[in-house]
Amino acid sequence: MQDPAFVAALAARAPAYEVARLRILRGLTQAQLAELVGTKQSSIARLESGIAPPSLSFLARVAAALGARVEVRLSPLDDASAAHV
Repeated sequence: MQDPAFVAALAARAPAYEVARLRILRGLTQAQLAELVGTKQSSIARLESGIAPPSLSFLARVAAALGARVEVRLSPLDDASAAHV
């Protein structure tokens, strides 16, 4: 957790991990979740892979189907950038 690149990569995959975790906790397959969301199973698979960031609207639809909510937080990239605000 000392490597900033590792921490950034981990943070980028957090939505994918949470979707997969909640889906499994709810006892749903990717196909079942896709049906609830109104999309294809392949869209859920792409989301869970974390390869490409989802749109906020798609993530909100998935979250609603999972009985969850989306939380968005803005954080400065480093302490120096916060000083320029």
